[in-house]
Amino acid sequence: MTDVVLDLAAVQATPSPDLITPDNAMMLFVDHQPQMFFGAGSSDRISVINATVGLAKAAKVFDVPVVLSTVAAASFSGPILPQLREVFPQHEIVDRTSMNAWEDAALVDAVKANGRSKIILSGLWTEVCLVLPALSALAQGYEVYVVADASAGVTPAAHEHAMQRMAAAGAVPVTWLQVLLELQRDWARTDTYAATTDVVKEHGGAYGLGVFYAHAMIDPQAAG
Repeated sequence: MTDVVLDLAAVQATPSPDLITPDNAMMLFVDHQPQMFFGAGSSDRISVINATVGLAKAAKVFDVPVVLSTVAAASFSGPILPQLREVFPQHEIVDRTSMNAWEDAALVDAVKANGRSKIILSGLWTEVCLVLPALSALAQGYEVYVVADASAGVTPAAHEHAMQRMAAAGAVPVTWLQVLLELQRDWARTDTYAATTDVVKEHGGAYGLGVFYAHAMIDPQAAG
């Protein structure tokens, strides 16, 4: 973020260019695979799966471009998370041998083809498969937003230290629900209102129950 001098005469009701939008962002899902989940111990695995699928559905609601990637799927790590695959059943998956996804030419070409400047990044493990591509993409001018709860490390310390390392390099830590609501940003956007609240109700925990209650007891169009 650049330094901005306050000029009250120029202040107006417009969003910051730092915000994630359907037009400036793409999502990169890295190594959400069984073998990687087996070793993930930084948080509850079910919660990570829920966050990952919620994030994927956010991409689908807003037509945000997505790149899916696995590492050694056939020989070691297993297929991509089935719940994630279900959201994108026909989507090409870039399988790699490199731990650093950004050293795979096919993956980088897939990211570049979307023409977006912001990468919303998630995956397993935080200390390897996120840190390495995050630092590599940042070094080449991308803005990187790391979805902390749709990612996991081997230990809580490994996850936290990796998040700190990426943030120190310029990456922005976010959560899946934050990404969804930042993409919606205005409940008056009726084209995506129902789909957004459906994702919240399915994956948003207590908040989702609150939305369900509001729609059932107050108004079907009650704001989320």
